[in-house]
Amino acid sequence: MHWIVIGALYCAAAVGAGAFGAHGLESRLDPRALSQWETAARYLMYGGLGLLAIGAIARTVGEPLNGPAASVAIGGLVFSATVFALALGAPRWFGAITPLGGLGMIVGFAWLAFACWRG
Repeated sequence: MHWIVIGALYCAAAVGAGAFGAHGLESRLDPRALSQWETAARYLMYGGLGLLAIGAIARTVGEPLNGPAASVAIGGLVFSATVFALALGAPRWFGAITPLGGLGMIVGFAWLAFACWRG
């Protein structure tokens, strides 16, 4: 899989979502919902930047690092999508899914650290 491509797409989506929140949703959402939207965009960017880094590391070491990359990619998408949905008024139970996305990102970055430490 091309993790650099996916990471770049996540980053592009994060910038677009952030701009949409700041300019398109500013008058439609309350301050709490706008803050949630910003958090979702920020974490999508973190996931994208992480995927860019994982892809670059994988190319350098010649190992695909698919496990850590998939964990960061899925975790970032789940986290951000659920927080975006909450900001737009999704049912509160969506908030129970959000930590699973965060956990996926944590696991992916820890897995990357272990893989790099291991050599």
